[in-house]
Amino acid sequence: MNKKYRIGIVGATGAVGQELLELLFARNFPMSSLTLLASARSAGKKISHAGQTFTVEEAKPESFENLDIAIFSAGGSVSKALVPEAAKRGCIAIDNSSAFRMDPEVPLVVPEVNPEAVKAHKNIIANPNCTTAISLMALCPLHRRFGLKRFFASTYQAVSGTGVAAMQELENQVKAFAEGREMPVSVYPYQIAFNVIPHVDVFLDNGYTKEEMKMLNETRKIMSLPEVKCSTTCVRVPVMRAHSVAINAEFEKPVDVEEARRVVSEFSGAVLDDDVAEKKYPMPLKYQRKVKCGVGRIRKDLAFDNGLSFWVAGDQLWKGAALNAVQIAELLVK
Repeated sequence: MNKKYRIGIVGATGAVGQELLELLFARNFPMSSLTLLASARSAGKKISHAGQTFTVEEAKPESFENLDIAIFSAGGSVSKALVPEAAKRGCIAIDNSSAFRMDPEVPLVVPEVNPEAVKAHKNIIANPNCTTAISLMALCPLHRRFGLKRFFASTYQAVSGTGVAAMQELENQVKAFAEGREMPVSVYPYQIAFNVIPHVDVFLDNGYTKEEMKMLNETRKIMSLPEVKCSTTCVRVPVMRAHSVAINAEFEKPVDVEEARRVVSEFSGAVLDDDVAEKKYPMPLKYQRKVKCGVGRIRKDLAFDNGLSFWVAGDQLWKGAALNAVQIAELLVK
């Protein structure tokens, strides 16, 4: 008989938590029970899915005593407080926050890239940042063929990456504009509707944001490339769902566009979406709620000798968060 597992979702009422709930059922994850956990404020809330009704419980250290795997998506402070509590109770914690990503004792896993890393876990596994995971769906196959040296990335990040309140704010601002009213601004420092904001996460002393540094540091760890260089500019755009990234990458070996297309098309995490004559290329609307990320606009880079320029789009609530976490859980139960 196939074993089934006692699963918990921490942050079950949030945007990513709701996607986790859907994906666990949609992918037929072998669950004997599912426990939904959140803050004390959300405790008692009823959530229905797949013909079942779940009552949200407050996440406490003792919540993990009867769980095999808990997927955390409730923010860094919650993870710092409760992930170690889960781990010491024998529950494997898969954490969506940045709290443990750069901990040398904690594997940072993208299943299509470094599935073997999961074996080294000590009951804590980190899920990468959304833009990193999506970008690697193009960078990884190209690195395996040509050897990645350095890259520049510009991100176009949807408001759902911030959460439910940001999605509501974009919708409210569009409605206010259509009705000739003043636009409400609270989630972002500026109006996001009909605007772009080159500011994702907090600024650091070097002038980059934390989000921009995650691309460098996480790519190095996931791909085991401690010397790879990258410079990223992260931009919030008025799109509801799915991030896009423009990447210019330099490689160790001479590149070939058709060979690049071939290796991308054969990679398990990517769809080659690249026919400019037919106006086919990845866009956020095409890759919402899709398991794979779209890669297109592949061309020789005009600034690098061994360079390629390309464009990636992927659902950051899925591959950038919930889906990658569920895929990690699937590795654990294989």
